[in-house]
Amino acid sequence: MEIIVPSQHEPRSGARVSHISYEHDIPVTAGMEEESWAEALTPRLAQFAAVARHEHVTRAAQELGVPQSTLSRAMVRLEEDLGVALFARRGRTVALTPAGRTFLRSVERALAEVDRAAESVRADADPAAGRVSFGFLHTLGSETVPGLLRAFRVDHPRVRFQLVQNYGEAMIERMRAGGLDLCLTSPMPDAPDLVARRLDEQRLRLVVPDDHRLAGRRRIRLAEAASEVFVTLEPGYGLRRITDALCAEAGFTPKIAFEGEEAETIRGLVAAGLGVALLPPPAVPRPGVAELTVTAPRAVREIGVAWLDGHPDTPPVAAFKRFLLSRRGQLLD
Repeated sequence: MEIIVPSQHEPRSGARVSHISYEHDIPVTAGMEEESWAEALTPRLAQFAAVARHEHVTRAAQELGVPQSTLSRAMVRLEEDLGVALFARRGRTVALTPAGRTFLRSVERALAEVDRAAESVRADADPAAGRVSFGFLHTLGSETVPGLLRAFRVDHPRVRFQLVQNYGEAMIERMRAGGLDLCLTSPMPDAPDLVARRLDEQRLRLVVPDDHRLAGRRRIRLAEAASEVFVTLEPGYGLRRITDALCAEAGFTPKIAFEGEEAETIRGLVAAGLGVALLPPPAVPRPGVAELTVTAPRAVREIGVAWLDGHPDTPPVAAFKRFLLSRRGQLLD
């Protein structure tokens, strides 16, 4: 949901905005800046709408459960702050002025939006039918994540998911911005504001064209590929960092011919004879390539789940987190 922030008003000479509660009048605060309009007026919008609806201060006060005198003073203070008359008064009976009718239309839209926002967040937190924002790597999207969701929904059939596929750093930044509850990522993030739990590891293979000089091999030491041209994911991707680290451990810096954003695209470039690559196993065998087990160094990537430290979980998020942690060692089965 997009939240529309009211625009700032041009300052009026001598105008000051006051804050008022349901129970007490609070004096006008000298020097209050008008960028506080929303903060100052919002508590009184429902009061104004009630008075406008009933056209009677006493009946509106009874509905709101506040003293009639408090409500009357609140409406006077509202008009003073705005600098316009919202009501024409006849005792405790009131009628909206033209300015009051204009203001009421906007107030009703604002209150309706607040109602929708409240219902939305309540629905998302519903234990049985709430929403989980879940991010994961592209390489886990074809089989691993669909299998996880299918298994989870056996016991939670109405929980809704917002799914986001991206590379690890982008998912973590989105999570920090409030756009994700959990993410499956690799390598494991190490940051003070995150909690990360290892779930499984996945072996990486050296993928070569099927007519390559190494294609007949089943196993290889990565150092044997030091002279090869590599195709890799772009810098910033977790698998790229793992590739660079494994090659460094094997004693060389890979010569990069092409960089991409998706593992299966990289596998396609290998099949086209444009280089070799370190990749996780494909969901479906790809023609045109041979995939060799790397015996040294140990070529694996750890896959884990991460979330913001100290961030409160809604019931559906907590349930899905428990489910993921229960899959330790079985994530890729």
